[in-house]
Amino acid sequence: MVTLSDFLVLGALLFCLSVAGIFLNRKNIIIILMSLELMLLAININFLAFSHFLEDISGQVFVFFILTVAAAESAIGLAILVVLFRTRHTINVGDWDKLKG
Repeated sequence: MVTLSDFLVLGALLFCLSVAGIFLNRKNIIIILMSLELMLLAININFLAFSHFLEDISGQVFVFFILTVAAAESAIGLAILVVLFRTRHTINVGDWDKLKG
């Protein structure tokens, strides 16, 4: 039988992997966006685990809203990425120094 601690360990491992993906790869914006999505999914696993084991539906409601915000964030982030790629011809974050005010 799968226990609550198994889900929490899985969520913690995914969260640590996503934090490492953000800090170790600061150049590619697509990897950064994927790491942010992985971070949100790790949080969702924790919400669902607590919701299941406490037999409360509120955790699942939070997951629904988090997934909605994550989808909107991905769409806006990829749209900005496409516009910046068309103007700068690169997805390397270090080459976007002209965006500074």
